[in-house]
Amino acid sequence: QLESALMSYVVPKGFIAIDGTSLTVCEVDMAANTFTFMLVEYTQKKIIVPAKLKGDKVNIEVDVLGKYSHTAVQAFTQRIEALEAKVKSLEEQLANQ
Repeated sequence: QLESALMSYVVPKGFIAIDGTSLTVCEVDMAANTFTFMLVEYTQKKIIVPAKLKGDKVNIEVDVLGKYSHTAVQAFTQRIEALEAKVKSLEEQLANQ
């Protein structure tokens, strides 16, 4: 289970690194804060993730593109909200004339 603050960056077919291994996300359950990934046999033999037990602590790095997208959307949302406030103010000024 992943902390909810990071779940917004986890998307199907996106990437996530677990203990330094970059993996492709298969399914995401936002309600449960969980995701799945698949490991081919060769990868399973070469990395540490398969040796982890349920509940073991791991280092998680979310997809950098998700972080960039999140930042861009936040900036865009702030500008839209400011424009909406300006439009509302102008509408009120016109209504009071």
